[in-house]
This record gives sequence, structure tokens and C-alpha cells, in this order.
Amino acid sequence: MTEFWESSFRDKQTMWGFEPAYSAITTADFFQTNGVKEILIPGLGYGRNAKVFTDQGFHVTGIEISETAIDLAKRHYGDSIHVYHGGVGEMPFDQKMYDGIFCYALIHLLQAEERAKLIKDCYQQLSPAGYMVFVALSKNTPTFGEGVEISKDTFRTRHGVELFYYDSESINQEFGPYGLLEAVEITEPAKNLGNKPFHQFWQITCRKEDV
Repeated sequence: MTEFWESSFRDKQTMWGFEPAYSAITTADFFQTNGVKEILIPGLGYGRNAKVFTDQGFHVTGIEISETAIDLAKRHYGDSIHVYHGGVGEMPFDQKMYDGIFCYALIHLLQAEERAKLIKDCYQQLSPAGYMVFVALSKNTPTFGEGVEISKDTFRTRHGVELFYYDSESINQEFGPYGLLEAVEITEPAKNLGNKPFHQFWQITCRKEDV
């Protein structure tokens, strides 16, 4: 996985452009409304989804597996984001508690045990009454079923990437024990961008108990 993302960012650089995902915009507004200040973004990439948070005054910490992506983030956004270099499987990288966690299009790249660890690790780093938002591929996206089926709802693409597609049942199973508030299907990108493909995602929101 490390080599795949390193070569991807090395070859394609800022491959998704600089416009934040629609779910990043709505999550930033949601966090702002709920008094969130300190944010963790596992799978930061080159920071395109982080800028919408820093622009609104949030303190952002990221985790990113690709050194090239981290260099791109520093080049374009300076030192406004603190980034830990490593995979999310190595969490936690610090003992800090975060008011909000935003994880975009990452969890569906992981195997079942890895997904369970990521959700648990994120929840453990949430402050009491904190929120975590995951954006994950839906079974209703057009690419569902493409590639080689590895296991239930998991397919290996022609690029060798394994993708897990969520439905309401798997969401409840994996996120239910961690303060699941809601799961809403969304389309990314939200705007029609001509020949660019769209995907159906779940935007999954959890809240930690206020103890």
C-alpha cells in the first residue's frame, strides 16, 4: 500500500486538484456549528480537504503514508497543518484528544481487521462529546462489482487495489458500537464536472459519549 500511494503521488502529483470534496465542506460547517476546534485527518493526502478546515480556523493534524504527498501539502499549504508520516495502522501517533476526526475515502481501502482498528483508534482519540466523520464507498456506486471478488462486497481493481463497499448493514455492524448518529448517501463530486466520474459514498457520523 505504501509503494502504491508513493508512486501515485509521485507520478500524478495533485491528482484530485485543489477543490475540497463536498463532504469536507459540509463536515467543516458541521464541526463549526458544534464547537469543534482540534481536528485529526487520517489519510491527509496533499491536503486538499484540510484547507477548508484551516480556512475556518480549525487546528488540523494529519496522518499520511506518502512522503511525496506530505511534501506537496507543505509546498501548497505551508506549516498550517501538522502531519505525521505513516500509515493509519500505526495509530496513535500522539496522545492528544481531538474534538473532530474527518476521514475521507480511506477506510474502504482497508481489510476488515484494519477497518475495525482504524475506527476504534479514532474513537479512542476523540474527546468526550467529539465527532468523527468517515466517507466510504457505497454499494450503490457505479463501480460496485467491477474487478475480482475477494470476499463479500470486496473487489480487487485492475490496478491491484482492494475496495470494500458499504451498505447500511455493514455500517451498523462496524460503526454501531462507536456512537453512530447517522449515515447518509452522497455523491462526489457534488457538481457535474463533465467527463469526470462520480461515486456514491456514505457520509458516516459518530459521536462519543459525553462522560
